[in-house]
Amino acid sequence: MLELRQQLKLVQKLVMTPQLRLAIKLLQLNRLELTDALQTEMEQNPLLEEAIDSPDSNSNPESLSAEEVKEVPEAAATTLVTGDDPATVAEVNWEDYANNFDSDFSFARETPPADAPSQFDFISATPGLTSHLQWQLTHLELDELDREIAHFILGNLDGHGFFKADIADICDYVNCSTEEAEGVLRLVQSLEPPGIAARDIRESLLLQLDRKGLEESLAYRIVDEHMDQLQTRNYALIARRTGVTARKVQAAVDVISSLTPYPGNEFSNEQTNYVVPDVYVYKIDGEFVIQLNNDGLPRLQLSDKYQELIKQKKKLNKESRGYLQEKKRSAQWFIKSLQQRQRTIYKVMESLLKFQHDFFEKGPGHLKPLILHDVAEDIGMHESTVSRVTSHKYAHTPQGIYELKYFFSTAVATTNGDTVAAEAIKNRIKQLIGKEDSAKPLSDNKISGLLKDEGIKVARRTVAKYRDQMKILPVKYRRKTRR
Repeated sequence: MLELRQQLKLVQKLVMTPQLRLAIKLLQLNRLELTDALQTEMEQNPLLEEAIDSPDSNSNPESLSAEEVKEVPEAAATTLVTGDDPATVAEVNWEDYANNFDSDFSFARETPPADAPSQFDFISATPGLTSHLQWQLTHLELDELDREIAHFILGNLDGHGFFKADIADICDYVNCSTEEAEGVLRLVQSLEPPGIAARDIRESLLLQLDRKGLEESLAYRIVDEHMDQLQTRNYALIARRTGVTARKVQAAVDVISSLTPYPGNEFSNEQTNYVVPDVYVYKIDGEFVIQLNNDGLPRLQLSDKYQELIKQKKKLNKESRGYLQEKKRSAQWFIKSLQQRQRTIYKVMESLLKFQHDFFEKGPGHLKPLILHDVAEDIGMHESTVSRVTSHKYAHTPQGIYELKYFFSTAVATTNGDTVAAEAIKNRIKQLIGKEDSAKPLSDNKISGLLKDEGIKVARRTVAKYRDQMKILPVKYRRKTRR
């Protein structure tokens, strides 16, 4: 028999509060995403504003600058360093709190240099391949059918400039004959850049050689008849099959190498995403110093005007006052979460510097095995927190710019019982290949043997895996015959 009953029971469960969700969200943002998040939050919360005047940290004990960061109430007795010297953090009075955690200037007050780019440089789009080809077509006298065929071809070019459909697709879509489709395709292939609208690399190279008047050359014959051997750089076999000397084959290959396999790449209008370091590691007077990168981040503070308005109860109705109080709490939590993010990144970087000290001193070849648990235990945080901090965050070090994830590497046993980081082995493989004889490149089996001689036991298939991860070609593609 079914019945409805009320039952009271006590259970324990983890509840994600909005404040915790915000802290986690900010923690996993990269440097550029964080800047966008700050701007968005200032637009949506009237209690948050950018501090225009740079406060004097000596006269304002509640200020937060790049050199001294105050602690939020829940995490007292912690030391956080963002400049050259550590500063002991203290409690914050939220009534006049200002989160000045960036450098001592605001971009809003900076005078741009005379050669600075105009804002129009950023809102105008760079012409791409399609627009470049369409501009050329406008100078040709095409009838309606040919124009429709040409537009179909342009619409089916990939980023490399290759035509990704076939003649039958043109005929079906435009309702034209095979001869008409092939004719317009040849017309498009005659446009700039040379090799455009080819079906593959081979056709692209042939079109470029033909444009140069080399359709009767050895280079044209090699591309047309011996593309497989050309890709594997088996020039000796090409010489035997073509009946010419190796020197002539090499000369023809030099001509082919001067061509552009992917003609559309130079017209790519995709924006380049630049890496902005989240933290800097400098070596000063023999000691490593950690400094967070706060350049470009707006200094946030609670709006004095709105805070004063909240205190004047007679000027606000209950609903408006409740709204402002809620926005104030939200602003306080946002600033607090930013503080926690900066503090956590610093702690993780400090731990990485301790574990991987040899790397910062000597380079990638001295990277040690390290896992998330090691750092999490060292700084007293959960592994998931360390994982979020190290994802898409970058450190500028004396050895170059590296993602924080790079410093974590699995252990590989050596012949003497020690361990070495997998990333260090990858670096050693890269060094060996970089010094190899191009006429006799090192095979994966040979590299495995050389590593074994150095006390590193790595199987051939592991060498191949690491080589693939570093995007290094197999031995047959790295071989070059001498003239």
